[in-house]
Amino acid sequence: MKKEDIHKQVRNAYGQVAARQGGCGCGTGCCGTGRSVESVSLGVGYSEDDLGQAPEGANLGLGCGNPVALASLREGEVVLDLGSGAGFDSFLAAERVGPTGRVIGVDMTPEMLDKARENAKKSGRTNVEFRLGEIEHLPVADSSVDVILSNCVINLSTDKSQVFREAFRVLRPGGRLMVSDIVLAAPLPAPLAESTLLYSSCVAGALVKEEYLDSIAGAGFTEIAVQGETVFPLDLIVSEPELAGLLGEDERASIEKSIVSVRVGARKPAGCGCGCNGTC
Repeated sequence: MKKEDIHKQVRNAYGQVAARQGGCGCGTGCCGTGRSVESVSLGVGYSEDDLGQAPEGANLGLGCGNPVALASLREGEVVLDLGSGAGFDSFLAAERVGPTGRVIGVDMTPEMLDKARENAKKSGRTNVEFRLGEIEHLPVADSSVDVILSNCVINLSTDKSQVFREAFRVLRPGGRLMVSDIVLAAPLPAPLAESTLLYSSCVAGALVKEEYLDSIAGAGFTEIAVQGETVFPLDLIVSEPELAGLLGEDERASIEKSIVSVRVGARKPAGCGCGCNGTC
C-alpha cells in the first residue's frame, strides 16, 4: 500500500466513524458486536467518572487504553493530544489541568474536528482547542507543551519514527510522553499486513513492540517504560463477519495473542533546551 493511499483510507474510515457516532475499541469495523462505546471504554481502562466528565458525543469507543489516567497531569500544564478524534481524552485532560492549563488536540480528519469543536462549544470548555494536522507534521511550536498523550493512533501512521521526532520537538525539556497503542508480539502474515481494513483497524500498521520502543528511543526520549500491556481482543478490532472473511481458524488462532495493547511512558531530557538531547 502506498503512503498516500493509507492516509486516504484512514481519513475516510474515521470520517465514517464520526458520522455514525462511534466505532469499537481501536478499530472501525465492529459495530455489529452489540457492544456500546461505554462498555468498550470501561473495558480498556476508563472509569464511570471518566465517562461522566466528558461531553456527550466525545467518547466514540476508539481507545485501547487510558493514557490520561497514567500521565500524572498537574494543574496549569499544557497538554497535546495526538489524534484527538472527537475529543474524549482531551476533555479528560482539560479537567485535570484546570482553568490555568491548556489542552491542544490535533487530528487529520475534518469530521472528527467538527465533532470535537462542537463538543467543546456545547460543554463550555474554554481551555481546549482542536487543530487540523497530521501527527507527523504537528501544527505546534517547538518546546511548547508539557505532556503529550496519544490513544491508539500512532500505529496508524506510516512513519512512526517521524511522529516521535515531532513529539520530541514540541515537548519542553523535561516534558513527558504517555501513549496507549497497539503493537505486535510477532509480525503478521503478509496477507494480513497488506489488508486495508486491518490497517484502519489499528492492526496492519502496528510495529513489533521492540521496534516501537526503539522508535521512541531513536527520537531522543529517555526513561522509556512499559507501564502495562494486555492482549487486545480481535472482536474489539474487526467484526466477526469481517474476521471470517479475512482469517481461517488456524490463522486466527496464530495471531490472536499477537495483538497487544501497550501503555508506554517516556521523557524528553531536561538538558539545556538547545536541542542537544541533554548532552551539553
